[in-house]
Amino acid sequence: MSHEPRPGTVVSCTLLVTALVAGATACGSDGNPLSSRPYDATDQISFNVPGGDARKADPDKPLEVRAEDSDGRITDVTALDATGRYVAGELAADGSRWHSTEPLAADAHYTVRVSTEDEDGAPGRRVLTFDTGKPTAKKRLTVTFGPGAGTYGVGRPVTAELSQPIKDPAQRAVVERALKVEARPAVQGGWHWVDDKTLHYRPKDYWPAHATVRVHSNLDGIKVGDRLWGGKAKDAKLTIGDRVIAVTDASSHSLTLYRNGEEVKQIPVTTGKPGFETRNGVKVVLGKEYFVRMRGTTVGIAEGSSESYDLPVYYATRVTWSGEYVHAAPWSVGSQGYANVSHGCVGMSTSNAEWFFDNVREGDIVQVVNSDGDTMETFGNGFGDWNLDWKKWREGSALTGGKQKTQEDTPRLQPAAV
Repeated sequence: MSHEPRPGTVVSCTLLVTALVAGATACGSDGNPLSSRPYDATDQISFNVPGGDARKADPDKPLEVRAEDSDGRITDVTALDATGRYVAGELAADGSRWHSTEPLAADAHYTVRVSTEDEDGAPGRRVLTFDTGKPTAKKRLTVTFGPGAGTYGVGRPVTAELSQPIKDPAQRAVVERALKVEARPAVQGGWHWVDDKTLHYRPKDYWPAHATVRVHSNLDGIKVGDRLWGGKAKDAKLTIGDRVIAVTDASSHSLTLYRNGEEVKQIPVTTGKPGFETRNGVKVVLGKEYFVRMRGTTVGIAEGSSESYDLPVYYATRVTWSGEYVHAAPWSVGSQGYANVSHGCVGMSTSNAEWFFDNVREGDIVQVVNSDGDTMETFGNGFGDWNLDWKKWREGSALTGGKQKTQEDTPRLQPAAV
């Protein structure tokens, strides 16, 4: 904010810049060419420097700027470190005080630019520099990003696993603000706290086909909480393949695979029978297994009961951790395309299962519609992230939402846009 100076005597405005630091140094005006002959406010700024100038600022304490003369006010403050990272802050409505609203980085060099205005509207400028010391805390918060490097389908969320649980909303905001996801082409996306140690990031819609996604953490050296500081993290990079969406309609007993919006193949299938209905909703391919031994006991079916089974299964594409697959089911070929007779999986002929196995990858979308089953769990049984609408997804962010909510009950689903 700047004003044209009016004739009259410039009334001094004494500013107190409190890094509540253990040390800081001052330098002259920044000479902003857009300013209207700003006066040098050097003599009007003082530091509270506990321990003397030789010590570095304590990053545990906030940065604060005060105007102590009621005839003057602060109009703007910018604080950034040597890497160009700004410190968020809040200026009082009357211009009497500015304070940082996020932690300072440890072992960093900061430049603070303060703009002032006297009672006649004459602008003043002051540039301050100081260094922060190293954190004394021993606890470090590290983050591990997923998935690993590779090519994935358009439905694969980015994951962040934290080394320490973070429950406090303000601390979550610090963490989330430091986790950066960049996609080319750009997309609208956001983080969602799954639990105290896990975050997922997804776009509003699926990733664009053939996008490049880079993930980075700025947590290193940042104070998260009392004696808890951010540590280093390994960046992640993944590429997105074709837009592959397989839609299974339980009522018509068919699976249709679309690639980049074009229908590629329709396959007759069988889905879960009454009492074992296949989950509705959007799922994501978790992996592919050429051979799986499937036993009813693993899903709670008593051995020796009428529903008991123990079968060798080939070309199994996993979509839930609890054991739901798209797989070869040669024993039910007579029912495929006509009736639902499985225990929850999507079954098809061996040749069709092999084709499906060869034409999907981890992260591709498998959506089930018109089943009488429950909706796919949002978290904990795979990636059901897409079953939350965008508004509810953003409610799980520490920056854009409030209390997390579960997905809406959806009795009947229609295929999403492919």
